[in-house]
Amino acid sequence: MHTTVRHRPAALLTAPLALAATLLTAFLVLGTPLPASAHDSLQASSPAADTTVETLPAELTLTFSAKLIDGEGATEVVVTDAAGRSVTDGAATVDGAIVTLPLVAEADAGVYHVIWKVVSSDGHPTDGEFSFTVATSTLTEPTAAPTTAPAPSETPSAEQSPPATATTEGTPADGDAFLGALPWIIGAVVVAGLGGAVVAVMVSRARRRGAASDSDDASAR
Repeated sequence: MHTTVRHRPAALLTAPLALAATLLTAFLVLGTPLPASAHDSLQASSPAADTTVETLPAELTLTFSAKLIDGEGATEVVVTDAAGRSVTDGAATVDGAIVTLPLVAEADAGVYHVIWKVVSSDGHPTDGEFSFTVATSTLTEPTAAPTTAPAPSETPSAEQSPPATATTEGTPADGDAFLGALPWIIGAVVVAGLGGAVVAVMVSRARRRGAASDSDDASAR
């Protein structure tokens, strides 16, 4: 018995293997997640996050992983004290990957909060926040004002009476009073003169009557 052996072409054997390899490669490529585009991140700060400094520094610096995109409204940094009051002393400036923010010269001790927002080199905004502590206050103590005695009041008090004046408004002077009383004085002098005259006449008549009586008595003798 003669057996016939048929040889298949090599291309027919390798084609399924090539197709399987292609499918496996596509599966590995599509199934493996591609690395996402990473935004620029904060690498360091001064003062550093969660640290304690002796006094509030003159400025805050933030260092990022790449050069930032600068422009109006692109970079915003705020620093507040424990009471929520801002201690910034001007606008933040960007120099490559470094952001600098000036701070006030006098500040109280306590915890300070930093909030920042920048635009990464890929054009996407990123933000964050952290805190640090100030150990010593640099606030100036207010100077006590000198105590001065109150100025004397120019208005007389209820217990004091205003000084008396020689004449008051509406009261006639001495000359006016004399002129007002002059008619009464003249009238009194006239009345006194008339009274004196009447008395003199009556005395004269009485004397005459007495002399006449004496004469009659002498003739009768």
